[in-house]
Amino acid sequence: MEIRRATTVAELIAAQHLYDAPARPAWAERFLAAPGHLMLIAYADGTPAGMISGIEMLHPDKGSEMCLYELSVAAPYRRRGIARALTNALATEARARGCYDMWVGVDTDNAPALALYRATGAEDDGEFAMLTWHFTPGDADAPRDGA
Repeated sequence: MEIRRATTVAELIAAQHLYDAPARPAWAERFLAAPGHLMLIAYADGTPAGMISGIEMLHPDKGSEMCLYELSVAAPYRRRGIARALTNALATEARARGCYDMWVGVDTDNAPALALYRATGAEDDGEFAMLTWHFTPGDADAPRDGA
């Protein structure tokens, strides 16, 4: 297995079987151009077998931290240490960038993910609520209740 940082749209498209939905070339270009965004791809037998994406976030009073945004390993390659290697590779990249920490949001019932992250050194910060605003294209100027 070899882990490499994706630097081209073609690499991101070739790994789209690891995503939740097909990649869009325009979004792949934006991803690569966005400061702090990175994707590491694990190759096994010349095939993208797994990926991890991270976003380096910067705040004036905290410095920079790495958000582990998404991790995926193709079913035929699971249970081979690829997820652990990808997580450790992202942590190494975060340290190299001077990040003070790395974090990930995980559903509390996702036992495999929790075990993986704990095995790679993550500590539980406790339960939290995640709230999401869902937007429809074109509704950026639509008023919200109470606005």
